[in-house]
Amino acid sequence: MTDDLLEVGRITKAHGLHGDVIVDLWSDLTDRLDPGSVLETDEGPLSVASSRLHQGRHMVHFVGVDDRTGAEALRGRILKAAPRQVPDVLWVHELIGADVVTLDGTSVGVVESIESNPASDLLVLDDGHLVPLTFVVGHEPGKRVVIDPPEGLLE
Repeated sequence: MTDDLLEVGRITKAHGLHGDVIVDLWSDLTDRLDPGSVLETDEGPLSVASSRLHQGRHMVHFVGVDDRTGAEALRGRILKAAPRQVPDVLWVHELIGADVVTLDGTSVGVVESIESNPASDLLVLDDGHLVPLTFVVGHEPGKRVVIDPPEGLLE
């Protein structure tokens, strides 16, 4: 397993008697749970045998886990997968550490973290400024984020 894997979900609990588990998927890429997909964990890889939505949650059956005891043993495991490039999509791992510049190229800081906010998630810059993602107009993954902020936002 390599260090560049992303955490994409967590097994929350066993479901039923035949080895199914409930997965809290943190990724918008639901195909990570398609049959045949392999997800890494600190204890080794898990191969998806089947998955489906059940009451708004992902129910997954992993290859070789065929009873409740096996499913219970998976509880709490963090699921990891390789990052993917998806055009026009911002990923947190691509924003952290990126230089932030305005349309005219003026550097305004470096992204330290992303803060959840109901209206728009926020870039948290190294100087403490907060920039709503709605003002991001371009990016080069892992290198640069271009913003078009309203006047006064960074003062």
